[in-house]
Amino acid sequence: MIEVINKQVMHSYPGMVALVTVSHKGEDNIMAAGWHSYISYEPPIYGVAIGRERHTYQLIKEAGKFAINFVPFKEANFIQQAGVYSGANVNKFKQGNMKFDKGLSTNSPILHKAYIAYECEVIDRNSYGDHDWFVGDIVQFYRDNDLFLENGLPNFEKLSIPLYIGRSTYSSVDKNSKFVDHPVKKY
Repeated sequence: MIEVINKQVMHSYPGMVALVTVSHKGEDNIMAAGWHSYISYEPPIYGVAIGRERHTYQLIKEAGKFAINFVPFKEANFIQQAGVYSGANVNKFKQGNMKFDKGLSTNSPILHKAYIAYECEVIDRNSYGDHDWFVGDIVQFYRDNDLFLENGLPNFEKLSIPLYIGRSTYSSVDKNSKFVDHPVKKY
């Protein structure tokens, strides 16, 4: 039975982790973010929460643009390292042997191993507690079409998606996961 407790935070997991990239004044940086979301479909708008103490925070604030990258489960160790180390102290791309190209619209790094990526231009930033929510117009989309079915869903015969469980632990959604279709009934 559920009971009243004093305080509990961080039970929105498991969830996908986005790799947020930015390029500003010749510096390329990346960080892992667990708090992110589509905000609008039309126009396409995406948001990400970033702690003000993070090195990426200042870079995005000054650059006014960023990219969101999603990589397969086999890159979970890189995701974890991108969230633990600071780009102020280490080149996480080099440390994790993660190659990228510069985005067409924002110059932000687009990871070679990403199966989906979005380039975003910041349209709003608001403070909530210890994080700021950066909101961006998605100005460029990328997708590895070989990893998706014709209906737009991931091809789990080829792609395994990482889910962050918490406490540096990851699981995957893959061909061994159970999928159940729930058609909408007409009333």
